[in-house]
Amino acid sequence: MSGLTHFDNDGHAHMVDVSDKDVTSRTAIARGCIKMSAETLEIITEGRAKKGDVLGVARLAGIMGAKQTSALIPLCHPLPITKVAVDLVPDPSLPGVWIEATVKTTGQTGVEMEALTAVTVAALTVYDMVKAVEKSMVISDVRLVMKEGGKSGRFEAE
Repeated sequence: MSGLTHFDNDGHAHMVDVSDKDVTSRTAIARGCIKMSAETLEIITEGRAKKGDVLGVARLAGIMGAKQTSALIPLCHPLPITKVAVDLVPDPSLPGVWIEATVKTTGQTGVEMEALTAVTVAALTVYDMVKAVEKSMVISDVRLVMKEGGKSGRFEAE
């Protein structure tokens, strides 16, 4: 199982020991979107959703999701997150909403999973808040777009 750090020599899943890693500043940015009908997007952008401020609630949910990542993903380390920013941008050309999360920490392991979780939880929250008007929304294109810090340095998606 070489290269897969979450498996031991016998192929069993385990939490990676990061105790010998250097403490460094680490940042990750993830992005994704939720696609919907133009009519549903108008309900969101015009503030007509019955459950309230869809984008505001989704932003808070994304932040909370990032902070709970280690409780959701079994082999993630609990991290002292120092920043979570979640931006939701309506895009009529999708139609839908682009979601971007930036997460920072100073620690011994990265925050890629926290950024990905923030995007996904924000998208799920948008879905939850307007599913009464549209159940066919699609969450897609969730991916890591940048990470920096740690032994492996900087990564940027193409």
